[in-house]
Amino acid sequence: MTDTIRTTRLPSGLTVVSETMPHVGTVSLGAYVAAGTRHEREEENGASHFLEHMAFKGTTRRSAAKIAEEIEDVGGHLNAYTARERTAYYAKVLKEDAALAADIIGDILQHSVFDPEELERERGVILQEIGQANDTPDDIVFDHFQATAYPGQPMGLPTLGTEAVIKAMPREALVGYMRTHYTPDRVVVAAAGAITHEALLELAAEHFSALPVATAAPAPEARYEGGEFRDSQELDQVHLVLGFPAMAYADPQYHAGLLLSTLLGGGMSSRLFQEVREKRGLVYAISSFLSPYLDGGTFGIYAGTGEAEAAELVPVVLGELAAVQQRVTEEELARAKAQVKASLLMSLESTSSRCEQIAHHIHTWGRVIPMEETLAKLAAVTAEDVAASARRMFRAAPTLAAVGPVSKLPRLPMIAEKLAV
Repeated sequence: MTDTIRTTRLPSGLTVVSETMPHVGTVSLGAYVAAGTRHEREEENGASHFLEHMAFKGTTRRSAAKIAEEIEDVGGHLNAYTARERTAYYAKVLKEDAALAADIIGDILQHSVFDPEELERERGVILQEIGQANDTPDDIVFDHFQATAYPGQPMGLPTLGTEAVIKAMPREALVGYMRTHYTPDRVVVAAAGAITHEALLELAAEHFSALPVATAAPAPEARYEGGEFRDSQELDQVHLVLGFPAMAYADPQYHAGLLLSTLLGGGMSSRLFQEVREKRGLVYAISSFLSPYLDGGTFGIYAGTGEAEAAELVPVVLGELAAVQQRVTEEELARAKAQVKASLLMSLESTSSRCEQIAHHIHTWGRVIPMEETLAKLAAVTAEDVAASARRMFRAAPTLAAVGPVSKLPRLPMIAEKLAV
């Protein structure tokens, strides 16, 4: 770790991490909570996302309008997001306004009032968001994929929650969830930009001293099972995700899997894009992704294609999955490494990205991984390492989720049989 990145764990359990960038004039500052969809019970599914919405709806000191006005009065930006393993609240401001950002974020995490009228309005907004997702097949197919890969467990629940649960969720459930999960040992206060570590420590001590003290049960272990989901709809395209169990962040094959995703479906030069779109014209969009978690992960391929092309698409994709298990060329490996390296280094130019990265590293590895260490691990990956990661994943139980005119899609047993060869 460079001397510009420093980490302190306070007696309360709160972790404070900073990256000082004296050449910039801004600060990105956030509170990152190790609580997300996988920490929810079925009857409270969507609580993490609901809390994210309610955070901006008023505290004991500020109305919803006042929160927006104060941050925008100084030209700053305030936002939040919910993921499967964490929820983030973050701001970007000019360097002289870092104290204001810390004050507002600390206020919304510790002193939100959950006004009943505001809650009902936001409940309606979230229901609209769920409805929009349900009406967007290339969006909702990923929820179906997750639910099929991880059935009957929190890891398979939708991040937005379901319409029935959101409609029925009482105010007390949100307050209780926040009290249980938003504890100092689960929160990382991070900042990157024109701020010193000493200044951030002072802000954290002043503005995050009232986090609740509780002991939450650990999230259930993620158990990948796989299977098939089909939703037949009259659409112009069938949207599908084909996926497999993958490696966790700490897995020795993580970097090989990341490079595999890049060379297989990570850009216009990737195997899938070239073979499926450029040579055969079967799709407009096709891509692959690696979604690692703390204790597992998924590797998936998304494609949208016409009903007539669906029968041809899947065998072509399966052919590429078989081929990459046998041979990875040095040329395409070098290209994938260049793409990943460039993406990582370009992210260093943004205070927001750097703030996000250091918080993520603390939650994931317990320390900030130096960029040099990450690049060295990427450089050390061989062509055989990538092929081996493909064999490990693509010979496991597949998951298929599809929405649209699905009748011509091959069935899962045929897909599994082809992959086993």
